[in-house]
Amino acid sequence: MSKSNAAIVGGAAGALAFLAIVIVLAWFCKSQCKSFSNKNSETGSSDPSAVAEWNRGGPSSAAASSEAQGAKQFTMIELKQATKHFSESNLIGYGRFGPVYTGFLSDGTVVAIKRRPAPPQHDFVAEVRYLSEIRHRNLVSLLGYCQENGSQMLVFEYLPNGSMINHLYATGIDSSTKLEFKQRLTIAIGAAKGLCHLHGLRPPLVHKNFKTANVLVDENFIAKVSDAGISRLLEKIDEAGPSRTSSVNVFRDPEVGASGTISEMSDVYSFGIFLLELVTGQEALHIDSLGSNESFFRWVESRLSLNDFVDRRLGGSFTAEGMRDLIRLTLQCVSFPGKRRPKMEMVVVELESIQEKEMAMTTVMGEGTAIFTLGSQLFTSS
Repeated sequence: MSKSNAAIVGGAAGALAFLAIVIVLAWFCKSQCKSFSNKNSETGSSDPSAVAEWNRGGPSSAAASSEAQGAKQFTMIELKQATKHFSESNLIGYGRFGPVYTGFLSDGTVVAIKRRPAPPQHDFVAEVRYLSEIRHRNLVSLLGYCQENGSQMLVFEYLPNGSMINHLYATGIDSSTKLEFKQRLTIAIGAAKGLCHLHGLRPPLVHKNFKTANVLVDENFIAKVSDAGISRLLEKIDEAGPSRTSSVNVFRDPEVGASGTISEMSDVYSFGIFLLELVTGQEALHIDSLGSNESFFRWVESRLSLNDFVDRRLGGSFTAEGMRDLIRLTLQCVSFPGKRRPKMEMVVVELESIQEKEMAMTTVMGEGTAIFTLGSQLFTSS
């Protein structure tokens, strides 16, 4: 073989080898990107637009840091400065973990800080790091923590519109808010997706304290479930934590009292009570029939016949079919025994179906459909 031919063959072999390396590298990068995208498809953590959204309306540098490295460890000095030394003017509520304060970090990020007296604990840090890795667009993100000066603190993203109780109950601080039926469906879907994500973890994470007060909404009224994992955290560190909540918890599955076992179906029951409050606009605390499946069904039936069940502020913003389907789903979620309740993934599917049909029907026939037939339709259908 001549030198020129050898050079050609050698060059071709080198080109083929280089091309093979490029193909292998491209395949590897693509598979890695796909794997990472699938892992975070519902969290938004790998989505550039989601990062931009965090920087606009939520935790900016703190969020970016926690997403890249897990929970951020804040100092007491940082959190004191953020809350004006935990001033009463920054106090926005109480929960199982303790009082909740708004805080303004040095970079301008607005956060919610929960504080309770407790000595430093290794289990606290380990659990916080685990919970901070759980990210979903319908879950309030845990950004960081602090353990100093006899206090344990949790730092969360802050949602400007607060809890749904401020917008739903007639006695809420913003009771003038009118949430139309489609908007309530959207909020229900968001909350359901948040719970569904927790139940889809391996092992599943049961919220154990889901209620209307723990459904927060952002500036666009996108729902996010708060306090996910707080019950688990408190169990890990063997503390109940100070609480200003009512001793009567109507969101608690009555079956838990008998068996002592809390499961995903217990969250489904709590979600059913949340749906009940979305429909009625009232606190379920005032409903005497809760806890008895048969009496609750009869109570709903009697209220429907009187047209005194659906929140009057909804006016004519819904169709009879859409409302009937939502009430039926509510009853399924609170049914006994718990094994008859739908899983949260099926609740999401049903809610999205109701919303889709509602959008189509109101587009064709308009809103304001009469509801006087709701009762008979609801209880004669399978």
